[in-house]
Amino acid sequence: MMNTTEKKINTENGKEKKALMLFVRNPLLGHVKTRLAKSLGDNAALAIYKFLLQHTKNIIKNLPINIFIFYADYVNDDDIWNEYEKYMQQGNTLGDRMENAFTLLMEKGFSQIAIIGSDCYELTSAIIEEAFYTLKENDVVVGPAADGGYYLLAIKAPFKNLFQNIEWSTASVCRHTIKKITAQNLSYNLLPVLHDVDEEKDVIFEY
Repeated sequence: MMNTTEKKINTENGKEKKALMLFVRNPLLGHVKTRLAKSLGDNAALAIYKFLLQHTKNIIKNLPINIFIFYADYVNDDDIWNEYEKYMQQGNTLGDRMENAFTLLMEKGFSQIAIIGSDCYELTSAIIEEAFYTLKENDVVVGPAADGGYYLLAIKAPFKNLFQNIEWSTASVCRHTIKKITAQNLSYNLLPVLHDVDEEKDVIFEY
């Protein structure tokens, strides 16, 4: 479901083909960055998450790409994402929610789609642009995270098997995803390895 009037898709310079999905949690005390909260407390964890949300907005706001926000908890009618289309994530597992989000945007006519979260301070607009550039010559683009997951995944066709039978939030996510890619004889490109902000040592910024 969407909580706001659907925004007009910009069709300049091929932008209509590209979509970036941002998966976010609602910034609620005690519900975000729980691993950080164990060492820094709930208030600091929430402050860090709000900082990361704003940081993520800053790096994506000027990209020549259509941007969509997918919430984990509820669609917020009034927050920093008001200029974008907003949706609820749909599905029981993270894999289901990602697959459903990709399917939704492909049904809207997008042919180059990437997904990111809001936990990667090292992510830049240049890396996101690189993902779309290399997607032209590859079926899948993966941004590996240092913890074994990935901070970005981009595809241009509905390769649904990429999101099923994955042990999410483990160190094997990226490795198993690449195995699924190669098992389908799909071409792929790897972006630089980046660090998510999950533990106190990852907080290398002032918040």
